[in-house]
Amino acid sequence: MAQERYQPPASFTTPLAATLAEDLLERFLRYVRIDTQARRNRSGSPSSPGQLELGHLVVEELRAAGLLDAALDANGYVTATLATTTTAQSPVIGLIAHLDTSPDAPGAGVEPIVHRAYRGGIIELPLGGTRLDPATMPELTGKEGHDIVTASGDTLLGADDKVGVAAITTAVAHMAAHPELPRPTLRVAFTPDEEIGEGATLFDIEAFGALCAYTIDGSEVGELQDETFTAAQAILTIEGVDVHPGQAMGRLVSALRLAARIVAALPSDRLAPETTSGREGFIHPFELTGTPARATISTIVRDFDDDELERHLALLQRTAQDVIATEPRATLEFHVSRQYPNMRSFIEPVPYVTEAAEAAIRAEGIEPVRTAIRGGTDGSKLSERGLPTPNLFTGGHEYHSVREWASLQDMAAAAATIVRLAEVWTRPEFAAWAAPSGAADQSGATGASAVAGAAGASAVAGAAGATDAKPGTRLV
Repeated sequence: MAQERYQPPASFTTPLAATLAEDLLERFLRYVRIDTQARRNRSGSPSSPGQLELGHLVVEELRAAGLLDAALDANGYVTATLATTTTAQSPVIGLIAHLDTSPDAPGAGVEPIVHRAYRGGIIELPLGGTRLDPATMPELTGKEGHDIVTASGDTLLGADDKVGVAAITTAVAHMAAHPELPRPTLRVAFTPDEEIGEGATLFDIEAFGALCAYTIDGSEVGELQDETFTAAQAILTIEGVDVHPGQAMGRLVSALRLAARIVAALPSDRLAPETTSGREGFIHPFELTGTPARATISTIVRDFDDDELERHLALLQRTAQDVIATEPRATLEFHVSRQYPNMRSFIEPVPYVTEAAEAAIRAEGIEPVRTAIRGGTDGSKLSERGLPTPNLFTGGHEYHSVREWASLQDMAAAAATIVRLAEVWTRPEFAAWAAPSGAADQSGATGASAVAGAAGASAVAGAAGATDAKPGTRLV
């Protein structure tokens, strides 16, 4: 096997990113060792005790940095304030990341590994036979010389979203230590249970008091996202007739077999996550459990277009009904719950929120990449509720898997972009939006009222639409 060519360490995007890098890495390595995996079907907030443990840690770190009001509430939300350094009118801007990690892969016992000055080629992890191969992970291509952080191969790393938590804590600690840097008042929040769609559920927007916010929860360097899927979860419960298998002839109706037939009948050449991309939606059965007496299929249904989402749900329901109709003694319960909306309609009326983020990314020497998220963030619900919240990159990849990895150089660029974003919001053209006599938008509204009016109107419209959502139906 030919020896891999030596690659010198990659340069950081700016000297600021280089300055932040080692502090960020130390924080990140501390955070990922705490098991904060969210638990589905939670009975309280947060759903797992590790999220409180991490919350206590970041509160201590924020207070040590000078954010003396940093606090963790009973529901697992961390909040803190970094006061403005300007005397001019400036807005309150929010920075948000989530404490939990995905329940889709093992999350306990994370042992991170830093692969310094990546030389290219395959990264072999010590456990589980896990490999990071640029042939199947094109994002690794071009990262030669970067310091790549992985787990050991049998757990998540936790980059989603502990990079976001580390980037925010690093950036605000740096700004607190450098009062000469211009910044507006910054409100920080770390949320629990984002991975199970509950991060914004108990978020107190009024107490947070921000004009707008940014989640630091993206991926590839430069990403700026103001559009997400609209999401629903559909739970299908099949009731069969169970008898002793030795006496089952003509009597047994296996709910488990019927459930398997329903999953098999769904289209796999389209409307499946593995066969869709871009703006295509999907139906994704992610769990099948049961016995011959009772079986449950748990699915998530996604699309960027609300009408298309309804068609996917109708197809899922019709497919299940057709299968169940072959056995009149079986029954089907089909329950739909709405998870989060596409944030685009709530952010579009306030374009300067994303314009500020674009300016910050460019200030870090990066060209913004506008993409739509094939997923959701806390910003989906927060935007619907009146707090416009687009999403910024972190530098992490392969989320929700044991192959998860992050580039330190890109992570540091994310932290530096937060510092740039603070400066951008002190510029007159952006700060004016917070002033009572600020610049008018196309509708003639001004300042903070323009944000509240535009985002609030969209939230009202979203809420009105939500009342039309079909409730769970029982089919017999």
